[in-house]
Amino acid sequence: MNMEFHDMAAACRSVRRFDEKRRITSSELENLVDVVRLVPSASNRQPLKYIAISDKSECDKVFPHLMWAGLLKDWPGPAEGERPAGYIVMLVDKEISFNAAVDTGIAGYALMLAAMEKGLGSCMLASVSRPKLYKILGIDPERFDIAMVFAFGYPKENVVLEEAVDGNVAYYRTEDGTHHVPKRPLDEVLIR
Repeated sequence: MNMEFHDMAAACRSVRRFDEKRRITSSELENLVDVVRLVPSASNRQPLKYIAISDKSECDKVFPHLMWAGLLKDWPGPAEGERPAGYIVMLVDKEISFNAAVDTGIAGYALMLAAMEKGLGSCMLASVSRPKLYKILGIDPERFDIAMVFAFGYPKENVVLEEAVDGNVAYYRTEDGTHHVPKRPLDEVLIR
């Protein structure tokens, strides 16, 4: 895919509905991790670790512990057949660093861009049931914090950007299923 970065940033959207029949292999997810391990890290500490999940039965165990689209109050998340085909769980290794906020932001967006470049949709989820995921995935909470869970799959929805009106940046869906994402205009975010 040959895009200008402006176009890539506009195209890299959170996708919340996927073609669940099109599976993703563990090697595809591992390739995404291989890319993201190269991004900058605060003090080059590199405290992030990852768990890649592509097996359907494992994905089914993770799904109920994720919270989807908090602003869409009447939407419980992707329906059967529209659920992610894979996940990457981002962990912070507390033996390396307790504060990895900079790293998680850089790595998270890099993961989404790398997925988009491969034709995959993704969604960064920070609202997750950490205690349940620690148990399901066998993660030691004394050593690792779950920073985020990234959902991946082949997109099954249309996401469009639009100018925010009167400061309203709440995303919404129209009856045809299109997901609308209002963005603040440049004049509002650039202080001159």
